[in-house]
Amino acid sequence: MRAEELERMQALDEHAGGKGISAVSYVSVGSGHAHEVQGAVVDESLVCISVNGEELATFMCSPFKLDQLALGFLYNEQLIDGRQDVRSIHLSKGESCVDVWLHDLEFRRPERKIVTAGCGGGVTFDDLSQQHEPLQSKKRASADQLANLMRQMHLGANLYQQARGIHTAALGADEQILVQVEDVGRHNCLDRLAGAALLQDINTVDRVLLSSGRISSEMINKARRLQTPIVCSRTSPTALSVALAESWNITLVAYLRQSRMRIYTHAERIVTN
Repeated sequence: MRAEELERMQALDEHAGGKGISAVSYVSVGSGHAHEVQGAVVDESLVCISVNGEELATFMCSPFKLDQLALGFLYNEQLIDGRQDVRSIHLSKGESCVDVWLHDLEFRRPERKIVTAGCGGGVTFDDLSQQHEPLQSKKRASADQLANLMRQMHLGANLYQQARGIHTAALGADEQILVQVEDVGRHNCLDRLAGAALLQDINTVDRVLLSSGRISSEMINKARRLQTPIVCSRTSPTALSVALAESWNITLVAYLRQSRMRIYTHAERIVTN
């Protein structure tokens, strides 16, 4: 390996703190020519979350800022209402489990667990067949504002820019990104987003939620919990996510790329001229 390539790989590892992305070499083939490339791939680990000493859920995720992920998961699953419910969070020695201790020592793990369509098999304890009240919001945004927020999110996706293969999600105000996260799982991104917002005291109500990944039912359910009335994705929704967004008064925008988009539900919130 040439000296400059070695330095670049070392810089990648230092940036990721040994996690997030890893340096690799691969053979690139194009137009009949093959050559070795020093590049990077994203990390992925099996991590569990335990509450009051009892395992709650295990899933694949990016192995960094696991306190953020655990806190957001508990919030999105309506198992906590905020940081005030948490007594302490500890990362196990092997960094394979996040131990969360609540002030409520009577906490009992929900009986029903649903494996969702999320990358790596997402987990939720919420029953989407239950009725939830529609979001009450007067939030509006222009098509240009949404396109600008999506552009900002793409440019701010640091791990994606270096290695690809990772999702990102962001919470936006009218003109700026308030908080942004990355993870190999698109559903994990929304849990991380919730956790980051709680840790930074950022209000999620009436914000714009942006995601690089497909919007499926569990994604819309997390958006409902965060009370974000506008949800945007660079890619597609599912039929169930469209039905839930319609029922819960959430504006669902998909295929948001540059100035183009598809508004599937509650288009009255988006100013297009």
